[in-house]
Amino acid sequence: MAERAALRLPTQAELQLRAHFERAGLQIEGVCGDLSSLGEHWRQTAALLEDLTPAEADTLGALMPTVRARAGQALITQGEVGEWMLLLLEGTVDVVKRSEDTGESSRLAVVKEGASIGEMSMLDSAPRYASCIAIEDVRAGVLTREAIAHLIQDHPAIGAKILVKLTQLLAQRLRNTSNRLVKVLQHQEPDYTPD
Repeated sequence: MAERAALRLPTQAELQLRAHFERAGLQIEGVCGDLSSLGEHWRQTAALLEDLTPAEADTLGALMPTVRARAGQALITQGEVGEWMLLLLEGTVDVVKRSEDTGESSRLAVVKEGASIGEMSMLDSAPRYASCIAIEDVRAGVLTREAIAHLIQDHPAIGAKILVKLTQLLAQRLRNTSNRLVKVLQHQEPDYTPD
């Protein structure tokens, strides 16, 4: 138990997260804690956790504050910079991209419990690409860049597993996006024939 207390986010980081989520009207409720208590099926559903042992998942969970959102609330807002990502523990989220030209929003995805969102901005500090709106009440674990740095320093095996998994998740999303783009381009451009 003493080890768990040492794994908590530094107070300053907790205060910054709490202030951010309170401004957004979201509630912070302690930490995820024992992610292994969610069960083996759930761990297999959450790609971020699938390579972790139950003890490793609990170590990660001890570093992740829990946030709650009601249906219709934005968990992530397009254009904001964030040094954190979310692991959906309960609920469903609509991922929408607002066009800067027209102001219209397009649905990119609907994600459910077990999914992770917000990884790109957490890793590169760039503005959020899209907004993530709760379709129903949502509970999510917040993973910060600072928490990952803590894992790399104090639990390098867990930190490495998380970084590898994040890389795999982002590579898969890039692959899926590329495939969708190819399909769109095939329908818009006339067949190319060399001279």
